[in-house]
Amino acid sequence: MAVAGTDRSHFAPVPTPRARNERALVREAARGSEQALAELFRACWPGAYRAAFLIVHDHSAAEDIAQEALVAAIRALDRFDRRRPLRPWLHRIVVNRAIDWARLRSLRREVLELEAPDDDTDNANRGWSDPVIAALAALTPEQRAVVVLRHLLEYTPGEIATMLQLPRGTVNSRLRRGLDVLKTQLEERER
Repeated sequence: MAVAGTDRSHFAPVPTPRARNERALVREAARGSEQALAELFRACWPGAYRAAFLIVHDHSAAEDIAQEALVAAIRALDRFDRRRPLRPWLHRIVVNRAIDWARLRSLRREVLELEAPDDDTDNANRGWSDPVIAALAALTPEQRAVVVLRHLLEYTPGEIATMLQLPRGTVNSRLRRGLDVLKTQLEERER
């Protein structure tokens, strides 16, 4: 059993299926093969979960987000352009759902703070021993998404722009501002 705050599996490299295998699996899954669907799910689960967790910082929410995104992707396989790789398309679904979840959590927190202003409701960093994960919590969901996609999932800014349907300048701006906040947060933690 892992001790809270010591699980670093979310930083482990994500195994990726070879492009030819992935295309064949997508084709077979779109035709209704349950075995291909199961194989695609197993191959894509680690990356989907990792992306969701790094944005929402909540294991159970990340599991829900990844599972919902995978189910949504599988349901939409007939509309997927099979000439393109599956992972960026799937990560786009995961990241968008994670951003939505983080926004809703933020709104709920604001409502709770209005209802109970004397209560300490800022528990975002409590219990996180990894300084990078804790510092990521200081970013807006939009900044967190581009930082995670760029530096942890290793997409290029152009791929991120395409994936999130944003202008490249917006991606670069969110990335720069996010990295500036991370730098400040990490420097403050070192003091």
